[in-house]
Amino acid sequence: MPLSKLSRGVAHLARGASLCAAIFIGVAGCATTPIPNEKIAVAKASVQRAEQAGAPEYAPVEMASAREKLARAEKAAADHEAQPATQWAEQSNADAQLAEATAQEKRSRKAAMEQDANLQALRFLAQRSTQPNQ
Repeated sequence: MPLSKLSRGVAHLARGASLCAAIFIGVAGCATTPIPNEKIAVAKASVQRAEQAGAPEYAPVEMASAREKLARAEKAAADHEAQPATQWAEQSNADAQLAEATAQEKRSRKAAMEQDANLQALRFLAQRSTQPNQ
């Protein structure tokens, strides 16, 4: 076999190997970025906890943001866009946790104010009952 035919065969083999390597890397890249179903499930659970904590009433802006980002995560996952789905799910989870904490804090503050009002009313009644009748 002449040298030129041999070198063309080697060059052809090298191109084929390069093409196979590129395809393998592309497939491996897709395989290493799975759809973040677990992160989406965590975000859903956080949104549900926030709803149960009263976030729609006490933290409506944060709650709306968490819901919107969860919807975006689910859409990205349906479109097989793993990285955006992961980012939206993580942001939704954080917003839902903030909504839950905000709701709990506002509920606690409201309960404390009600307790203060009740104590003031009891003090007033106690003072009235200890004063002599005129």
